[in-house]
Order: sequence, then structure tokens, then C-alpha cells
Amino acid sequence: MSIDRTLRLPSRRLNVGTAPIAEAATPVRRAVLVWLLPVLWTIALGLWGLSRQDSVWRDEAATWQVAERSAAEIWHMLGNVDVVHGCYYLLMHVLFDWFGPSATTLRLPSVLATAVAAACVAVIGHRLAGVGAGLAGGMTVGLLPAVQFYLQEGRPYALVAAGAGISTLLLVTTLQGRGRALYWAAYGGTLLLMGLLNWLSLLICAAHLGTLLWTRAGREIWTRWTIASVAATACVLPLIIFSRSQSGQVSWIPPLSWHMLIGPAVLLAIGGIGARLDRPRTGRLSVAAVGLPLLAVPQIGLIVLSLVQPLFLDRYILYSMLGLALLIGAAIGSAMETVRRRNPKASKGILLAAIVVATAALLPQTLAKRSPASRVDDVLAIASDVQQMKGPGGAVLFIPSARRDTKSVSPNAFAGLRDIALVENPETSGTLKGVEASPDHIRTAMLAQQRILLVTDATKVAKPVTAERDKMKAAVLEEYFAPVADEQVRGRRVTVYQRLAPAH
Repeated sequence: MSIDRTLRLPSRRLNVGTAPIAEAATPVRRAVLVWLLPVLWTIALGLWGLSRQDSVWRDEAATWQVAERSAAEIWHMLGNVDVVHGCYYLLMHVLFDWFGPSATTLRLPSVLATAVAAACVAVIGHRLAGVGAGLAGGMTVGLLPAVQFYLQEGRPYALVAAGAGISTLLLVTTLQGRGRALYWAAYGGTLLLMGLLNWLSLLICAAHLGTLLWTRAGREIWTRWTIASVAATACVLPLIIFSRSQSGQVSWIPPLSWHMLIGPAVLLAIGGIGARLDRPRTGRLSVAAVGLPLLAVPQIGLIVLSLVQPLFLDRYILYSMLGLALLIGAAIGSAMETVRRRNPKASKGILLAAIVVATAALLPQTLAKRSPASRVDDVLAIASDVQQMKGPGGAVLFIPSARRDTKSVSPNAFAGLRDIALVENPETSGTLKGVEASPDHIRTAMLAQQRILLVTDATKVAKPVTAERDKMKAAVLEEYFAPVADEQVRGRRVTVYQRLAPAH
């Protein structure tokens, strides 16, 4: 008996000691999977068709050509143009220096940033509404059409969305009573980085203000949030003020019209349904309290700003889509909970079914956004045509001068061609398109040529010529030259002009 008892006691102690560990391990694994699955899903969506058939469009070409400049040249350029993207350009300069210029280096940061945003949405949804809501919200991020467009874009908007996800998660953490001073420092630092990437992202402060009002946050949280948000805004304020001197860059954005409000109205309607299903109550931290302000406030805020100056572009508030994903996740989570009460096994299939149906329904858009046709043009495709069509001793012109980006990104294709309108290249002039000569000088230079290549927009996307220099180029070509070859591909056009024989 004594021997048997001594043999059993250690066994009992072992079972008693390991049971809590085993039980605790399951929630930990579940919490990891809640954010890990959306991360892997989003990265898979991002890597799928990342090169877009080796195409790069004009906005990405701006990133590419600036990233290849030296830090001094970038700094010089920011004094004249694109200061709002200065922080992003410097980041891409470092990445291009480390990994070399390529479509992968250009776009992979956006893929990884979107994956971070999806992880944050998943964690927030999990904490506030359960595993189903977290998983559904995180998986939704990469499927949203607007997000899919910028998921593979060599521009800063996905990085801003990652910052929005991190800052919102930090805010939720503090509202749940877990926050320390370090969390608030990280919150303020994240807002600062967002503002440096795009100062319109500071509209998220107003969204977080809405969450604090909704949840009736305590005085201490209000004090710390005010300090963090005001400090971040104050640090970004010099950039905001200086960027106003470059406001001409956005003069092409059309004034706000009623049809431009249809998209935001639809998004707010979908978000409102998701918030309603979350059964929101004032004073309670919930998905609705976080997601609805995050969706609605930036949309409404940008609309209000656009009444003063036209600025309404969905990419400026791409991060508001995280609020939509949270609310969609809450709606799916609510459906799962309703079914679980009746049939626990069937509830697990709802999330899978929702993802499969959404993926299938969005497949045409998903494929379209991974094709070169999803963008207005392709600066690389036309470069190969230039290389084939150029002749010895030829010259090249660009209408408008911004189409010089093809030459900046693919200089080898233009080797041997003289850019006869250019007097100062983009790097030394601190611009994106360089400085051209006066119309009279351009006319004289053109008349001295026998063969000229013109790089311009394809007929379908070309806009009327407005600049005096461009009018002069077009007029001289029409009067003194004849087209002998013409190619149009992916929104760009190259035409070879031969000098007409003088009349006798």
C-alpha cells in the first residue's frame, strides 16, 4: 500500500500541475492564429501578381526615379515639389540602395504594411468581439477593393494604414486598462510617423476622439491622449505649413461633386449595419465604438476639407477601410454567435463560407487590379518601343514634360537620343520632370532636327495640351514634320516624326 501510494502521488501532482498549463496554451495559440492567419492571407494576396506583368505607372515612376537619387538630391527636390512624401521617398531610397531598384522592392513595403494593418484589425476584433470577429475582420482587410489597389502600390498609403492599425490598437489597449506611459509614447510616435508620411492621416486623431467620447473615457486617458495627439500634430505642423506652398501639385483634383459622395455613402451604410449588429451602447468599448469613427470621421473630414480646397481622393484616407473591416468582422462574428447557440459545429463554417463567397465575388476585380490595365499608363512598356524605334542622331520630345518619367526610369532606352527641350535635368533642378527651355528656343531646336521621337499619352487617356511649350511642340510637329511610325501601349504613345522636304 505504501509503495503504491508513493508511486501515485507524484503522478497526481504532475497532472494537477500541467492541466492549467495545457488549458492556458489553447487560448494563447488561438490568439496567435487570430492575427497570424490574416497576415499570411494578406501577404499571399499581395505577392500574387506583384509585378503586374512588369508594369509601373506614373505615380510609382515618381517613387522609382526619386528613390534612385542621392539623399542630397532628394532633399533638394523636396524644397520644390512633393515635400509631403519626403519621408517615404527617403525610406524607399534606403531600400533601393540595399536591395536594388525593382518592382518587388517598390511594392513589397506596401504588402507588408497592409499585413500589419490586417493583424491589428484582427487583434482589436478579437479583444472586443471574440475570435470570429477578429479573424473575419483581419481577413477582410486584404479583400476590400480599395485596399487591394494600394496593396501592390509603390506609394505611402499602405504604410499609413499600418500606422492607423497600430495607433488604434494602442488606443484600445489603453482603454482596456492595460496601457502604460510607454504605450502612450508609442501612440504619439506612430501618429507622428503617419503625419510625416501623409499629413491628412492626422484626421485619425478626430476618429480616436470619437471613440473616447463614445466610451466615456476617464480623465487620465483624456489627458494622455491630448498630450500625445497634440505633440504629434505640432511636430508635423511645419510640414503642413510648408507643403501649402506646393499646393499647385494637387490643383488637378476636381471639385467635390454629388456623384463623388456615392462611394462614401455606400461605405458608411455598410459600416452602419455592421455597427448596429454589434449592439453598440454608449460608455462601452466595442467594435462599433472603434470601427465606426475610424470609418466615418476621415471620410467626413476629407469631404469638409474638400469644400475649402479640392482634396477628395480615396487614397488619402485609405486607412479608414480598417474601420470598415472591423465592422464587417463584427457582423460575421455576430452571425457566428447566433448560429453557435443552435449548432456549435455549423458556426465554424460561416467564416469559411463568407471568405470563399467574398473571394469568388471579388475575383474579377482582384484579377483586374493585378493587370497593367488597372492603372492609367505604364512607363516601362513604352520604353522598349522607344529603344526599337529610335534612329541614329535622333531627338526626343515629351508632351507634357511630365512624360519624361519614362526616360528617368529607363534611361538606357533613350541612349543616343537628345532631349532637345531640356535645359536642366530633374536631378540638378530638384524637380520630377526637369526644366525646359522657352517656347522659342524649343522651336529653334526642333527645326534643326530631321527626326524626332515624341513620347506622349495614348489617345484614349490624352488630355488637351495647355502649356505654351507643349502647344509650340505640337504646332511645329504638325507644320514641319510628318509621322512615319506610331505605337501605343498601356496608356503611352511614341510617334516618330520625319522632317518634311521644303516646298519649292
